[in-house]
Amino acid sequence: MAIGSKDLTPTNLDGMDNERLAEELSKAKSELFNLRFAAATGQLEDHGRLKAVRRDIARIYTIVRERELGIRTAPNTEESK
Repeated sequence: MAIGSKDLTPTNLDGMDNERLAEELSKAKSELFNLRFAAATGQLEDHGRLKAVRRDIARIYTIVRERELGIRTAPNTEESK
């Protein structure tokens, strides 16, 4: 069983454009910050969520890097006329 968010699977991430990936990365980083803060203050109940969010961030970075290297291509956002 894979660890991470169900909506951030590699196939779903591959279908997102670069701006959407940047938004998801920003949301995941802020969630990770909040989880770390909750863990430091002793209020965190689900410690497995830390690992899941870190893996989500890693998946997003992997997709972005593969696009930079030309391994993956970004989806076409142009409308056909």
